[in-house]
Amino acid sequence: MTEKEKMIGGEPYNPNDRELVKGRLNARRLLREIESIPMDKERQRKHFFKELFAETGKNFYIENRFTCDYGFNIYWGENSYANFDCIILDAAPVYIGNNVMMAPGVKLLTATHPLEFKARNSGIEYAKPIKIGDNVWIGGGVIVNPGVTIGNNSVIGSGSVVVKDIPDNVVAVGNPCRVLKKIDNK
Repeated sequence: MTEKEKMIGGEPYNPNDRELVKGRLNARRLLREIESIPMDKERQRKHFFKELFAETGKNFYIENRFTCDYGFNIYWGENSYANFDCIILDAAPVYIGNNVMMAPGVKLLTATHPLEFKARNSGIEYAKPIKIGDNVWIGGGVIVNPGVTIGNNSVIGSGSVVVKDIPDNVVAVGNPCRVLKKIDNK
């Protein structure tokens, strides 16, 4: 297996592998290009996001100061939106459903490291995918940790740190994030 295949498959990998370094540099090049395009040139911006991401819906919007590791592991749904300063560390796949709203400063972080210091100091990393369901609203400053799934129609309160899966149709808040109440979506 290549280091890229290991990374995407959730296996320990070397982030300094030539192919992975090249992938990160390509993402930074495309992100610089996107940042240079005026916000009123939405078609041009979308063109570069479509080149950067694995998949996008036809209609989506991402504010400036968006950052990602690779881009090729991001699947961006129809009518989904990210406000300023969104960061996605996409060493593993990140699936963003349809009609997702992300407030400023949201961080989706798939990358993680070994707990044992010798393994961690070796530079080896691994990653776990993140899945955001349809019709999800993620409040400002939320951090979603590796391996988390957020269910359809749920709301994550501002400043939350999501460390475990969140079911469908709930409001969840806090650090660590926990379900506060059910949402009746009738």
